[in-house]
Amino acid sequence: MWQIGQVDECKVDLMVQRYSLPVVIARVMVLRGIDNPEVFLNPRIATLMPDPSVLKDMGRVAERIAKAIINDERIGIIGDYDVDGATSTSIMRLFLSSVGRDCLVHIPDRDEGYGPSKQAIDDYKKQGVDLLITLDCGTTAFEVLEYATSLGIDVIILDHHEAEVKLPKVYAVVNPKRLDEDNDYDYLQYMAACGVVFMTVVAINRELRNKGYYQKNIAEPDLKQWLDLVALGTVCDVVPLKGLNRAYVAQGLRIMAQRQNIGLTALMDKVGLEQAPTAFHLGFVLGPRINACGRVGDANIGNQLLCCHDRAAAESMAAKLDEFNTLRKDIENMVLMSAMEQVEGQPQTYPMAFVYGENWHQGVVGIVAGKLRERYNVPAFVMSIEPDEVKGSARSIPEVDLGALIMAAKEKGIITKGGGHTLAAGFSLDREKIDEFREFVGEYILSKTGGDTVVPIKQIDAVLDVGGANDDLADCLEKLEPFGQGNAEPVLMLHNVRIIKAAPMGIGHVRCILVSDNGAGIKAVAFRVGDNQIGQAMLAGKSEKYDVCGVLRHDHWGGRKNLQFVIDDIRECA
Repeated sequence: MWQIGQVDECKVDLMVQRYSLPVVIARVMVLRGIDNPEVFLNPRIATLMPDPSVLKDMGRVAERIAKAIINDERIGIIGDYDVDGATSTSIMRLFLSSVGRDCLVHIPDRDEGYGPSKQAIDDYKKQGVDLLITLDCGTTAFEVLEYATSLGIDVIILDHHEAEVKLPKVYAVVNPKRLDEDNDYDYLQYMAACGVVFMTVVAINRELRNKGYYQKNIAEPDLKQWLDLVALGTVCDVVPLKGLNRAYVAQGLRIMAQRQNIGLTALMDKVGLEQAPTAFHLGFVLGPRINACGRVGDANIGNQLLCCHDRAAAESMAAKLDEFNTLRKDIENMVLMSAMEQVEGQPQTYPMAFVYGENWHQGVVGIVAGKLRERYNVPAFVMSIEPDEVKGSARSIPEVDLGALIMAAKEKGIITKGGGHTLAAGFSLDREKIDEFREFVGEYILSKTGGDTVVPIKQIDAVLDVGGANDDLADCLEKLEPFGQGNAEPVLMLHNVRIIKAAPMGIGHVRCILVSDNGAGIKAVAFRVGDNQIGQAMLAGKSEKYDVCGVLRHDHWGGRKNLQFVIDDIRECA
């Protein structure tokens, strides 16, 4: 279903006059409830980041880590194996290195499982670790982290996942999703773990400065140099780009364009990224390659690349990540085909995709869940049956909060562990619990959707003639970046157009030219439509008039700047 956004035209006119904005840009601003375009278009960390101490336990954390730095204590880190985990770990590791302290880093692979394990704790104890910091994990790791505490290790949790009423009995927990947080700055709860870690680094740095640490032949580091990593983790964890997150990404992209990080530079060179990166490149080009090492390769390589200071070593690791990404795609396609056969080959009692298979690769079940959710527009649960347990991943629709669902299943003892966000989650359970879990999930979804078919609504920001989709408008739309969760790229509808010169492009893509009655035309492309109605209609070459919705972008392929319309959907004109 297409839905054209309705706005108060008086507000649009007022915004145009007050801020000298183009009408389309002002319309998008009003639709999204943006009252102050100046802050939105120029987000600044200095303006949007509050004192880090507004987060509970932040003062204790800053003081304890500063003490460990000053006294040269042994510090161990446990991170997650995704991009947010890799960037969070790298930010903390690079900061500690910059102030003259090394640390031990452990990134669990998927066989070991998400978060800290007793084996990792025992290894750190043998190595004399005094302080353990968990990054992007730990909020619900009660047993393991309390075990670490019993061994005399101080444990600090820096996380952003959903929290329960109680917290692990450890030294400190910094998590903007703690249920006892004051939420004076509500946008902090949207931060990825890398954003939480950056705020923590700011607090530690201030503590060291106040204690006179930087007067002893150690220069105070410039913290802004790691904002490129904050931007990467924030975009790849698909958190809303609102408030401080938007400032993180906007500033981080500028830092990344300077190519200061040797590892990121090597990866950008490997994929042929010559232009200044955008949020799209972070989410769909660089991020998947760093994610691939945690999915099908060596989970440590992502962190090692981002902390690398040797160009040759960085190039070698970037090549490995690219290879892992290619392997990941092949494995993903095999699991996806098997999952679709299950969904389409048997009646579905509940409005969901609930599939599992023997030894499906754990590294791709999350991606496959996302593909199923996108294809069928229902919550998707994909599980791999391993010899010892079932490990799964889920992706959801806005109507069903996965974080709450997984928490409820865990409290009932249906799953052994799990956690996540509103739209994405991971979990583990015993094989004999699969049917019980299916029924619990299905009933939960019915309670939230009422059993009605959920029809995806395509929100359209503005309607244009082809002639209005020009370079000037594309330049203005770019000022609304970074785009991502919570700040979607504006969707435009080109009304009453003909599709001419349609032809296949690459594998499953279609290119064409969109032409209006007044003769105006624009090059257009539709991706991954070779097997659906959109691609078939485009290639049919009929003379019908269509409404076409999509996004207007500049394509920088081959070093040239060309205007193109990226088609998302089409329909025949009424």
